[in-house]
Amino acid sequence: MVSGPAAVKPTFPHPLPGAVGLSHLSAYDWEAADGVCGGSPHLHLVCTEAYVVTGGRGAVQTLSPDGYRDIPLEPGSVAWFTPGTVHRMVQGGGLRITVLMQNSGLPEAGDAVFTFPPEVLADPEIYAAVATLPPGTGGETAAAARHRRDLAVEGYLALREALVAGDNGPYLEFQRAAARLVQAKVPAWRELWRAGALATAERTGAQLDALADGAPAYLGEATAYEAVPTRLGGFGMCGRRDEYNLPGTTLPS
Repeated sequence: MVSGPAAVKPTFPHPLPGAVGLSHLSAYDWEAADGVCGGSPHLHLVCTEAYVVTGGRGAVQTLSPDGYRDIPLEPGSVAWFTPGTVHRMVQGGGLRITVLMQNSGLPEAGDAVFTFPPEVLADPEIYAAVATLPPGTGGETAAAARHRRDLAVEGYLALREALVAGDNGPYLEFQRAAARLVQAKVPAWRELWRAGALATAERTGAQLDALADGAPAYLGEATAYEAVPTRLGGFGMCGRRDEYNLPGTTLPS
């Protein structure tokens, strides 16, 4: 038996590599107020997100300290954005992506904040009422998802206009408002991180120690896993979402 750190197992024993989150998205084809079809602009507070394009065409529009960008998306392309980057998926025709999300479980636990207008962001109860969708995949949920998207686009367009004009004040204030909105959730997020991404990284450290000691007993636990989507066609932030209920993840409510 291996003793010490190598024997410690994380709370989530079989996460995906790096304890990342995984989903598949078909971008919304709903037209927004600016005539563009696509998803709900938002940012993440502590998670980097990656799009791996598997079909169709489109773009991801981003707002960050380096300005406004419109990044084309086509099969085989990859785009990723770090915490604080506002991003909006744009539908160009049949766009479908695989999403890889750092710190699996945190985005669904509230790490993602929509670019709603300032008066909505200032009131946690109003924010939650608009951001939370009814259960299911029916017409009521679709209507709520579209209303949520439209409100996020309204706030986003104001942020983008100011940033393009050289005024980053509204964008920076949105970041601050988003941070205030989620501050009370940080202790719960820390536990998800410790049990998921951190535990996975620490397990690698223990394995390296075991290899260095010439006692890689953990290799005796080698095995394989498989998974299939556990919910199809859910309403995500950017499109219809196929989700996996994997260890370390928190499915949207």
